[in-house]
Amino acid sequence: MTLPRVSIQTEDFDVSTEIAALRHENKGVGAVCSFVGTVRDRTVVPTLGTSVSSLPSEGALAPSGGRAAQDSDAVASMELEHYPGMTEKSIEAMVDEAMRRFDIFGARIIHRVGLLQPLDQIVLVAVTSAHRGQSFQACEFLMDYLKTQAPFWKKEETAQGARWVDARVSDDAALARWGIDARNA
Repeated sequence: MTLPRVSIQTEDFDVSTEIAALRHENKGVGAVCSFVGTVRDRTVVPTLGTSVSSLPSEGALAPSGGRAAQDSDAVASMELEHYPGMTEKSIEAMVDEAMRRFDIFGARIIHRVGLLQPLDQIVLVAVTSAHRGQSFQACEFLMDYLKTQAPFWKKEETAQGARWVDARVSDDAALARWGIDARNA
């Protein structure tokens, strides 16, 4: 069974299942690169040298090397919206561009929408190729493209209320290194 290259969905995804299906599509796959983005739990901000296992699992107290985040930084939830049909078409065009630029066999992008909680998975970008270099580059290119060009709207709920998240200049700069001029911020 061949999965669609792009899926916009509310339900969570299983990374190993998605990668196995993508690998199954081509017996010449020698490399798989993937990126999984998650909703950060900003109630605890790790400091340099802090291992993830030493961070507290709940609350904003961080006696083991992390520091408590500012209340205004803490995101209680995140809501992602999209324009059905337009979003999928836009991301499909991104995958087409990655296929033109890099020697890759396939790509799979899953992006969740709806209400998400800290530590929830948001996005999966997985790419297959014969060799690791092309997979790494294509995966990074697709993520940079998604951050700036995909039509998603993100709202964070904080202790001070809801706020829409603006595009960042750093995201535009990341895309510019691929020769694409975007001015979102």
